[in-house]
Amino acid sequence: MGFSTSLQGQSSHEALLARQDAEIKLLETMRRCLTIKVKSDREYASTISSLTMQGKKIERNEDLVGSLIAQSWRDIMDSIDQTAKLIKQQADSIEAIVVEHIMTLYSERRRARKVYQEEQTWLNNQFQQLTEDVARKKLEYQKNLEMYKLMRSRFEEHYVKSGRVGRKLDEVREKYQKACRKLHLTHNEYVLLLGAVTECEHDLRTCYLPSLLHRQQAIHQEFITSWKTILQDIVKYSDFTTDKFQEIHRRMQKAVDSVKPVEEYRDFIGKHRTRPASPIRFVFDENLVDDTSGKLLPNKLTVDNLTIDWLRNRLTELETSLKATQQSRQNPPYPSENNSDSKISILDYSREREELRLRCQEKRLQRQVDVIRAALNELGCEELPLGYDLSMESSFADSPSISKKNTVADIGLFTLRRNQRFMTIFRSPFKSLPIINDTKDGTIRSSSEGPTSKADNTLPVTFRGISHLTSQKGNGSGDLMEEEWFHGVLPREEVVRLLVTEGDFLVRETTRNDECQIVLSVCWDGHKHFIVQTTPEGHYRFEGPTFPSIQELIRHQWLSGLPVTSRSGAILKTPILRERWELNNDDGNFGDVYKAQLKTCKTEVAVKTCKVTLPDEQKRKFLQEGRILKQYDHPNIVKLIGICVQKQPIMIVMELVPGGSLLTYLRKNANTITQQEQLRMCKDAAAGMRYLESKYCIHRDLAARNCLVGYESIVKISDFGMSREEEEYIVSDGMKQIPIKWTAPEALNFGKYTSLCDVWSYGILMWEIFSKGGNPYSGMSNSQAREKIDAGYRMPAPENTPDEIYRLMLRCWEYEPEKRPHFDQIYTVVETLSQAYL
Repeated sequence: MGFSTSLQGQSSHEALLARQDAEIKLLETMRRCLTIKVKSDREYASTISSLTMQGKKIERNEDLVGSLIAQSWRDIMDSIDQTAKLIKQQADSIEAIVVEHIMTLYSERRRARKVYQEEQTWLNNQFQQLTEDVARKKLEYQKNLEMYKLMRSRFEEHYVKSGRVGRKLDEVREKYQKACRKLHLTHNEYVLLLGAVTECEHDLRTCYLPSLLHRQQAIHQEFITSWKTILQDIVKYSDFTTDKFQEIHRRMQKAVDSVKPVEEYRDFIGKHRTRPASPIRFVFDENLVDDTSGKLLPNKLTVDNLTIDWLRNRLTELETSLKATQQSRQNPPYPSENNSDSKISILDYSREREELRLRCQEKRLQRQVDVIRAALNELGCEELPLGYDLSMESSFADSPSISKKNTVADIGLFTLRRNQRFMTIFRSPFKSLPIINDTKDGTIRSSSEGPTSKADNTLPVTFRGISHLTSQKGNGSGDLMEEEWFHGVLPREEVVRLLVTEGDFLVRETTRNDECQIVLSVCWDGHKHFIVQTTPEGHYRFEGPTFPSIQELIRHQWLSGLPVTSRSGAILKTPILRERWELNNDDGNFGDVYKAQLKTCKTEVAVKTCKVTLPDEQKRKFLQEGRILKQYDHPNIVKLIGICVQKQPIMIVMELVPGGSLLTYLRKNANTITQQEQLRMCKDAAAGMRYLESKYCIHRDLAARNCLVGYESIVKISDFGMSREEEEYIVSDGMKQIPIKWTAPEALNFGKYTSLCDVWSYGILMWEIFSKGGNPYSGMSNSQAREKIDAGYRMPAPENTPDEIYRLMLRCWEYEPEKRPHFDQIYTVVETLSQAYL
């Protein structure tokens, strides 16, 4: 199990980049902590040295000459002084060796990430270029085909009017032959291109991509080796030899020994494993040759008097280019391997990229040479008779019989020789994509790591209720609620997010022109959406047979392996089941808009509903909060129970937090809230925000009104409607509905949001808590508050606020974001203060 075989998918690529970012942040944390340790150790050593100097200044020393106690005291002071020097030496070693090593590793780690991202971008561009080349050639083919049809039509018209002779007929025939020749040449170029790009895409996917990932794993493991050395140095320079320090040392050593570069990414790979990258399928569009009366065949070169000379010349050119490419591969212009710097050689992809380019070019040329040679060999030694025009079609007039001597009739229109070897020139051996079959027990095997996958990659799917659906009425969606592949009124954007692998499908409901319709959505050459058609008899169909229920229709399409429509070619392979956080609307007895009770467990929950009349864009933003909350699990973050999308209205179901908003709680209980309770509220909020920061989630609207008070007065972060799961978010749609007085200056001035913007808002939240629900910047308008903040104004501390808390507020309100503390530091400070005020 390794990078090259398990991390070829796009989601794995993104996960690997995220892993690299997390490791870079860990290096930053290590450097910051060790710098503080060096400073603390030096201050400690300096204090001890001062202490020993004072201890050696014994008053009335002359009266203690010969005293054993005085000598013992002097020896103790000398030993303590030596301990201080040892501590200072170790602090100097940590700064000179360990911190420097961390900085070097940090720079190398960032460089490795940049190179990997650049290579992934280059590889994606190569796949895109191949696809665009084929599309351009296909467009040229279609244009020439249209011209060919036009000239053929004019020729037929003049042929019927003027008979077989005439100057005008000759002119029309000449134009027709010219268009036919151009079509045939384009056809051949299209055939050659398809074969060539297939080879090139195969090499990119099966050679270059696995090699890139394999080398990335080697780089990661080498970094882990260096990282382990850093940890060992930290242990080395933290050993003070006492029993207590030795015990700490043993524990630290055990933790370091547990680091094994080979096993470092095992769990990571297992979690983010994806199936190998699917090949890009280049298929000859058979519609292009429908109107050529079988003269031009898919994936077969046409060899006739219009193309024979061109093919021979083309073969000569290709053979010359092939020989030059082979010589370049045999004598590559590469410098000798430099083993002195293995990291540089591993990160340098130019050599492998050039080798891939030459190999791809050689295979492309060799493939085209083989195709043309095979076509000419099929023709053999037979020569085309003089004037034998294979570009004409036999549909214009009856074809004369061709004698054994290959004589030519004089009507001017001819058919192909009746020679199967001549008519079937070449069949290009394009490889087909792998097919995912259903097993005997009715389950579908798939390597998808999407939301429907089980641990063993098996998706057990049963079409429940088929036996009693023959009497189904209405629009056929009544019993669809029971089917796990039915996703209700889930918006199209969410559907596209779920369908990631070719053949993935689900069924949903939509409303068009005030009419409810059932839609089958399939991932196939992009994403396709098919409306279920209703017959006058009340049955359901797509293009094929009708069925009395939608369940039976979907089951037929899935198990038969037939395309939904002949034009789309879309085949159902893997049903995508509802995610675990999707609930059925009927699971709750909703008494009002905001409070509900789940039928299954009688649990009271909080509900947010989405108006049916909102546009899809607004519904997508409404679902964003649920999509963010579903992956979080923390006692200080409000929990998501599920979303209801099977029918309107869409709802987000969350745990019911009985105390209401923190702002209301503060104002109602202003006379009874103690300072210890206020500190605990700050601690709860810091714990929740520290968790969000670790998940790279920017809340963007942290305030007392968006925090809830639960049982035992626990504070929970809520309202994620403005949140973004990014390290940095740039506002692109203006600053509408922005809470000005809670928002950091850089976000207001430049639209740039990071987790440090939430730190600024947390400072305002602490002010709200200690002012017991006061209004920030009271008496100022939003614009006035912005101006005063930019000028350096900061709110004074509320009454009875501890000095340490107000200093923390001011640190959160530093104008430069990098000077503000992170939430892990904030939590440590608040937790320490909470303990002190117990």
